[in-house]
Amino acid sequence: MEGRAPANLPTHDAACHLCPGNARMGGAVNPGYAGVHVFANDFPALLGTSAPASSDPLLRSEPETGVCRVMCYAPRHDLALGQLGGAGIAAVIDAWAAQFEDLAARGDIAAVTMFENRGEMMGASSPHPHGQIWATSSIPNELAREDAHQRAHWQAQNSPLLMDYLAREMDIGLRIVCESRDWVALVPFWAVWPFETLILPRTPIPDLARASDAMRQSLAPLLEELLARYDGLFGVPMPYSMGWHQRPLQADAAPHFVAHAHFYPPLLRSATNRKFMVGFEMLSMPQRDMTPESAAERLRAVPL
Repeated sequence: MEGRAPANLPTHDAACHLCPGNARMGGAVNPGYAGVHVFANDFPALLGTSAPASSDPLLRSEPETGVCRVMCYAPRHDLALGQLGGAGIAAVIDAWAAQFEDLAARGDIAAVTMFENRGEMMGASSPHPHGQIWATSSIPNELAREDAHQRAHWQAQNSPLLMDYLAREMDIGLRIVCESRDWVALVPFWAVWPFETLILPRTPIPDLARASDAMRQSLAPLLEELLARYDGLFGVPMPYSMGWHQRPLQADAAPHFVAHAHFYPPLLRSATNRKFMVGFEMLSMPQRDMTPESAAERLRAVPL
């Protein structure tokens, strides 16, 4: 059982390292930004210089370099991504696309991971609406695995795996949570976290930079609705880890890879009861606390 999230946050917190005009932990001072603000992480997990690799054939290690950035979604301290309104969310989406395009142009970057940890339960250091961008010199494990499966399906079927999967889900209908003109949010068939969701485009794109302006605009209301359903499920700001998987940069922009987003909320039965991956799940394989169909039904039933 966990404590409830704090309520009634101020619009500007003088002690927040992400609010406009405030000093950050590293000593730099934030500008008086009015929209999305991106800056280099003061304490990056990835460095621009590499450490030596290990030559031990058993205890292997390789250097990993890259770029870590922080993206403040808005100047308001008391708002979340889903509360920014259509224009505010669209600005974040445009910034995601611009950041991907900027980092993809670098020859030393193999993958760009954009993610957000929301809430203390997910380790967020500040309630200020923000996410992170890690650009790595190698392809991370999850992205490499997804890329390999999508590539194999394309070679076997000559069609994108996630588009074939979306068509099947649309036919079944039971796991769909919400839709917009160009996007669909659903609880995936393989969901492990109780209220896990997957966001897919109706038209295949390898990354957000390749999405048209209309597609980006259409994504904003879907995110707004999905996040409102999350917050309404237990009547509290839903904690989650969210992230975008976009094409690996060292591979060609082949049509096999479809960009998509994952949401992993930890709550299980109430605002203070969370799901833990322990015991059999850590040592063997995950087990489900509810079916994906029932999770989708509960999210759809949230009044907006």
